[in-house]
Amino acid sequence: MLPWGGMPRGAWNKTPKTRRLAASRTTCSTPSAFQVIAKPCGAACNLSCDYCFYLSRERLYPGAGLRMSQDTLENYVRQHIEANCAPEVTFHWQGGEPTLMGLDFYRRAVELQRKYARPGTRILNTLQTNGTTLNGEWCGFFRENRFLVGVSLDGPRARHDAYRKGKGGGPTFDAVMAGIALLREHGVEWNVLTCVHAANADCRLEVYRFLRDEVRAFMVQFIPVVEPGAGGEGAASRSVTGPRYGRFLITVFDEWVRRDVGRVFVQIFDVALGVWLGLPSTLCVFSETCGDAPAMEHNGDLFSCDHFVDPGHKLGNIGQRHLGDLVASPRQRAFGEDKSRTLPRFCRQCSVRFVCNGGCPKDRSGTSPDGEPGLNVLCQGFRAFFTHIDRPMRIMAELLRKRRSPAEIMGIPHAGNLQPVP
Repeated sequence: MLPWGGMPRGAWNKTPKTRRLAASRTTCSTPSAFQVIAKPCGAACNLSCDYCFYLSRERLYPGAGLRMSQDTLENYVRQHIEANCAPEVTFHWQGGEPTLMGLDFYRRAVELQRKYARPGTRILNTLQTNGTTLNGEWCGFFRENRFLVGVSLDGPRARHDAYRKGKGGGPTFDAVMAGIALLREHGVEWNVLTCVHAANADCRLEVYRFLRDEVRAFMVQFIPVVEPGAGGEGAASRSVTGPRYGRFLITVFDEWVRRDVGRVFVQIFDVALGVWLGLPSTLCVFSETCGDAPAMEHNGDLFSCDHFVDPGHKLGNIGQRHLGDLVASPRQRAFGEDKSRTLPRFCRQCSVRFVCNGGCPKDRSGTSPDGEPGLNVLCQGFRAFFTHIDRPMRIMAELLRKRRSPAEIMGIPHAGNLQPVP
């Protein structure tokens, strides 16, 4: 399960490709290159991670078998290709644990994609997994069909096992590492999703260097865990605070900008560089508006976002109304535009609004210094981080404009704001 964060997620497209898609608008009435988080087995999972917000969604379908039918699968594949206006159409498979559907389900999905693909359209698949169910057969399939696989791993053993547990509460680290080894052995393209939480937020360099040096991850994303407290009040003890998340990102950035530019791709750094270049954000949490990444449950029910899978945000069912119509509906457009409309004045006047845009609406439960509701609980961290990276981002953006590699920044003395972080 992909527990927290925004789209693109555990398997994100490399930046230049994604931005080309964002820029390739057509006359189609649906958003260009919109994403769907498809959950073919709903919230079903073989793990029971402490911070997983999605396990509770099983209550939406009491007594139902959480498995997508062949009819719903074909409906989805056909409609997603019909509705998507971009030259590349991406299918994002998530859960729960999407591999619980079995390989035959994805073999059939690939067959249907080939059946319905328009001439000249490229079909891409991503799958987010906890990595514990993988074997040689799975990895061979991923390699053959060029799936991009995201694996959830929260750092070294103690940091990972703190919250990512099996159904009996046991550790999962060894099984995840074995899954990554299989992906690497079979030549599958993969990346790592690391949740930042109370158990690893202060182990900044330990976590990053482990992912870089031991896991040998080429692409990494850091997702903050912001979990409501009991009764919806405050934040749960597992959550990362804004200041701690900001310190985490700053420390990792300073290590990265000294040593790893062009060698390790960290999603939030990659996205930020695009914004400093004057391009729109390719990550929904930092986009000015949202709404282009609805979530689809196993039975075809479509919801505004996988953080808003509740009756109040249900858009309809693809068995009754076309996916493209649901995504382009006034209700979904209003959901996305509310992200900008509801920003408190404190955010609207902020010097880093151009890159932050208030963060994800699910985390806007704080209060601004002047008492206005709707402030992101991670605001202090975002402000500190985006302010800290301003100078090195400007340098790397200028290098790119001159058709030079941003990795040249590593040879420029004092190019970054590289002060120690307390």
